Amino acid sequence: MEVLYLLIPFSVVLVFVIAYIFWRSLSSGQFDDLEGPGFRVLMDDDRPSHPADDD
Repeated sequence: MEVLYLLIPFSVVLVFVIAYIFWRSLSSGQFDDLEGPGFRVLMDDDRPSHPADDD
């Protein structure tokens, strides 16, 4: 039963840490464009990344 005196504060601190990390990711713009990276993967780019030498 004494372990609850340790686990309850630990869980409260853990909730605050997770909330802080989530808030930082929201404020940094990580969730602004959720569809763009998925569409960029599907876009076909036929141009070569560097021009071929015609020597």
